[in-house]
Amino acid sequence: MTTNTIRGDATWRRSRTLLFTASLMAVAGVASAQEPAPETKPADTTTAPTEPKGTEPANDPQRQVSVEPKPLLTPPATTTFDSDPVADGAIIAVALGFAATLDLINGTGEIRPQQVPPNFDRNNLLGIDRGALSQTIDPNAKTLSNIGLFTALGFAVLDPVLTGLRQDSLQAGLVDGIIYAETASLAYALTNLTKVAIRRPRPSAYLDAEAHASDPNFTNPQTDSALSFVSGHAALTASIGATATYLAFARSKGGPRPWVTLIVATALTSFTSFERVRAGSHFPTDVIAGSIAGAGVGILVPHLHRSDDIKQRRVWIGAAPVDQGEGGTLRLGGVF
Repeated sequence: MTTNTIRGDATWRRSRTLLFTASLMAVAGVASAQEPAPETKPADTTTAPTEPKGTEPANDPQRQVSVEPKPLLTPPATTTFDSDPVADGAIIAVALGFAATLDLINGTGEIRPQQVPPNFDRNNLLGIDRGALSQTIDPNAKTLSNIGLFTALGFAVLDPVLTGLRQDSLQAGLVDGIIYAETASLAYALTNLTKVAIRRPRPSAYLDAEAHASDPNFTNPQTDSALSFVSGHAALTASIGATATYLAFARSKGGPRPWVTLIVATALTSFTSFERVRAGSHFPTDVIAGSIAGAGVGILVPHLHRSDDIKQRRVWIGAAPVDQGEGGTLRLGGVF
């Protein structure tokens, strides 16, 4: 029997050995079922079957009928991550192909950019965005923002290698590499789709329109001038930083590494976002929205790659009525 799942943990060898042993036991059970079974005493049903430590039965009857939050048994000591090369490879290919195609179409100039109206008033902008038009644009800011983005991309390549060395497992490094690739490709596709759908003029486009306010025939023909919302630089940097932070907290519980990763990721995202505003390429709301969207993708992707222990409902929320004589109340609770 073959499987397409890669386990990001050194314990996959033990899992395969257990699976092989279980298969032999199953074969032995089938063979013995062909012979008459000796009479045995009825099984004692008063004792519940024991569950492996750190797991909880998926069909737990208490979870099916009770509305009271029930804590999980002792959680596993090590958090592991899985990857299906077929499914994840398809997601990465579709996201990258979609985003790259949008970039090619935008480069042709066939999509007409949204024009800034001649009677544009800066006071119509959100207060947080008005400073993007009154600032002095820094000509070096675009280069600095690119440095921030490529630093994040470089870490996304380096971190899986470090994971493989720390875990002494090639599988762990491969799984992390797939997670990073999926995070970046989905964030890339999401930002490109949002840009084309909204087509918000960049601050530089507003400044050009103001400079040509006396020209009734002025139009801005550049498609890129209307791709302000959301910031792709901020979204990609935040997504990679969020994934790195998630993996660090999952694999280095109790140490300084997760907090250092969180601080560095936040600082790098803030730096890249700030420079995009300083370059006149984005409004503050563009980079804020991009950072939020990227961080959401960066957390969701590794979370969905966690192994079976996450399927035991680590966070369980329920509601239970409380009898109080003539009346009653409804209590909400959760177990984390």
